[in-house]
Amino acid sequence: MAEQVLAAVRTGAHRTEFREYPMPEVPDDGALMKVEVAGICGTDVKLYAKPPSNAPVIMGHENIGIVTKASAKFLARKGLKEGDRIFVEHYLPCMKCEWCHMGEYRHCESTDWRFNPDAIRYGYTSAERAPHLWGGFAQYMYLPWNAIVHKVPDGVSAELAGIVTPMANGIEWALFDCNVGYNSTVLVQGPGQQGLSQTVACKQAGASLIIVTGTRKDKARLECAKKLGADHTIVVDEEDPLARIMEITGGRGVDVALDCTAGAGTIPILLGVEALKRKGGTLLIQGEMAEFPNFPIGKVTVKYITIKSARGHGYRSCELALQQLASTRFPLDLITTHKFGLKDTDLAIKSVGGLGEEGVIHVSLLPWE
Repeated sequence: MAEQVLAAVRTGAHRTEFREYPMPEVPDDGALMKVEVAGICGTDVKLYAKPPSNAPVIMGHENIGIVTKASAKFLARKGLKEGDRIFVEHYLPCMKCEWCHMGEYRHCESTDWRFNPDAIRYGYTSAERAPHLWGGFAQYMYLPWNAIVHKVPDGVSAELAGIVTPMANGIEWALFDCNVGYNSTVLVQGPGQQGLSQTVACKQAGASLIIVTGTRKDKARLECAKKLGADHTIVVDEEDPLARIMEITGGRGVDVALDCTAGAGTIPILLGVEALKRKGGTLLIQGEMAEFPNFPIGKVTVKYITIKSARGHGYRSCELALQQLASTRFPLDLITTHKFGLKDTDLAIKSVGGLGEEGVIHVSLLPWE
């Protein structure tokens, strides 16, 4: 009997089935990865609650594992050897379009599942598409020639490497998109894994003031934010956040406002606009925003605000994130709070969404447990 690969498959809203798929044959330019850790984030929670299609999907787009059954051509192209621990980005770009040639493969149509029904992206593509293993909630993952892989530095555990995606997002959004750097003042809204990663990135870049906001239920996370570099934290449902921000900044406001509330609504956006300095601040928006008919466009223009949209990460930010993890400068193990085996996939996703185990920031799904 051919070897089989066990996977947790999303088959509907809040529904997981366990299925076996045949172990793929490795082509002369491909490989397999034995999955050690698949991270779970807020996007997984949203897609689990409201799947974009009825197709069965092996979720998991924050994936760490060991290179195995790799072709010589694949290893030579990627500069790897069998047995190496790697991080695999979720993009599978065409490598020939304008975006790819600019190094911005995250925007490539071949991996853009929102607009291209034939796109391939780890954690999003139908498991009906051969060779089926397009997500990290499985014992193995298929790596074609165009997989974007990074070697994990020696000494970085699989579980710690599992937070490289939010760390890379923090570097991409705060440092590259919003130009946070030496002496910057920053407001981070939302102390989840993304917000905490932004905090670390801003601190590493030399920000002189970092304010992190959250709600009453986030108090443990806000304490974590302080340990990771936040100078001040604000509980928004216990005090006036704008008044407190202005008190902290002496009425000047902040240079950059980062919305890490995962599309919690318009209130964080409005607070960000108000909290930015009088001229020339930058507002970053994350998540899919609902209609906003009363958006304060007049205030945005008068204050000369630049608005940026958070959209994934690039190769450089991933490499820097891995270096950050290897540096041990920050106690990043505080973010990796929970581990679940494959059999508990449903509970793991719900826990990230606040409906399962308590105290969750980042969850590691371990397909072999």
